[in-house]
Amino acid sequence: MDFIDSDKKVGIMAKDHKPGYLQQLRSMPRNVWAVSLTSFLMDISSEMVINILPLFLSNVLGVKTNIIGLIEGVAETTSSLLKMFSGWFSDKIGGRKWLAVAGYGISAVSKPFFYFANTWGLVAGARWADRLGKGIRTAPRDALVADSIQEEQRGLAFGFHRAADTAGAMLGLLIALLVTWLVQWESSLLTASTFRTIVIISIIPAFLAVLALAIGVKETIKKKQFEMPKFAFKSLGKPFMTFMIIVAIFDLGNSSDAFLVLRAQERGLSIFGILGMLITFNLIYTLISTPAGILSDKIGRRRIIVGGWLIYAVIYLGFALAKTGAHIWMLYAVYGLYYGLAYGTSKALVADLVPETLRGTAYGTYNGILGILDLPASVIAGVLWQGLGSWQGFGPAAPFYFGAGTALLAAILMVIWQKRMAKQIGLIHSV
Repeated sequence: MDFIDSDKKVGIMAKDHKPGYLQQLRSMPRNVWAVSLTSFLMDISSEMVINILPLFLSNVLGVKTNIIGLIEGVAETTSSLLKMFSGWFSDKIGGRKWLAVAGYGISAVSKPFFYFANTWGLVAGARWADRLGKGIRTAPRDALVADSIQEEQRGLAFGFHRAADTAGAMLGLLIALLVTWLVQWESSLLTASTFRTIVIISIIPAFLAVLALAIGVKETIKKKQFEMPKFAFKSLGKPFMTFMIIVAIFDLGNSSDAFLVLRAQERGLSIFGILGMLITFNLIYTLISTPAGILSDKIGRRRIIVGGWLIYAVIYLGFALAKTGAHIWMLYAVYGLYYGLAYGTSKALVADLVPETLRGTAYGTYNGILGILDLPASVIAGVLWQGLGSWQGFGPAAPFYFGAGTALLAAILMVIWQKRMAKQIGLIHSV
């Protein structure tokens, strides 16, 4: 199989007759539906808590942004090495399902601990446990989706999964908004009682997610079906590693979205306004993800990713220049367009670039490297905002200027890489 030629093959397949949108959805295998339902339920649970966690840290516990950045960065880095290992391990044992179930189970068990957290250290411990579960489940789950779908529908499958995931996030935020209105409708800042009420509610869909995956998914490959792969970056191939270098440059400026929430509050949005903003974002993300995946099946992944990154650069520049909470709300809504275009499409491209027998390792490497970079990205953002020690930093706009610059650079590098790949393909076909 020629993994370099994935975008060109997509263009050839697009000329063939394609079934309608609804027919394509109905034709997706049970595993894709079950994994999507699992992500839907877990995101109902996670997003109602995680999106207001920086407000709990800031409004209730009085934690500064550099500590919040450290918590978020370590949280992602905690899961990163596990993502790399669990992906490789799923290739080695020839199984995806039960690793994913174990990861979702750990995240579900971590949820009640947020209720008892009354210091930033305890919050960090619960957050890191949640990310531990994510580290175990992410790469096997993504490989499970890729294993369950034909190549010509890979963009559709990942786009639909992202749409289900984000729809769950939107529902979770709607629940959080309702609870906030009922518990503290007169207060503009998050209170401890509101946060803990939301945590209790979040426990239910978290455990339902584990059941959905355990019952609904069938294993895709048999044990020892493939030769045991060695864990080596070189085995993933030059195209994949080139893609990872470009994505790493982008991700260095892609700090935790906690900073966007804090920026919204700093520009004047209340807790109700922030939750409404996040709901709008998730609605757009949900609506865009599946059509973007289908489009990537037709015109190629790289074009969609570059478009998403350019939108990101413009949006982050807007975050830096925003004067009011309304500006942040509008920008955050368009931010959903970037996520819908680039997030699921990038994961589909990973499957295009590596052999089937190394998909778990590839997804582990992809998610792991990006997770490792979340620590420096979030720490850089926190330090640029509020400084370190006696230095007061450059102010709230600085992290967003930095993010806009790295996104623009990554988009340029992706275009250059795409042109070079096209030239190589032309030379191969001319021989």
